Amino acid sequence: MNKPELNGDSQAPNRTGFIHLAFSVGSKEQVDTLTGRMKADGWEVISGPRTTGDGYYESCVSGFEGNLIEITL
Repeated sequence: MNKPELNGDSQAPNRTGFIHLAFSVGSKEQVDTLTGRMKADGWEVISGPRTTGDGYYESCVSGFEGNLIEITL
């Protein structure tokens, strides 16, 4: 994979190394519920909940140390 916009900055969303965790929660309703709960608790929702271009239902939340937390169906 080649991704020209990769950045060496340790806080940039497009960087090399470990950048995200993904959790499958089992249903669209659970994705919506957990995303809403995290938002209410002060976490920054980056995207979603939504169906991606490749057919996944997910949301993405900015987690600790700049890592992204992906909540999936």
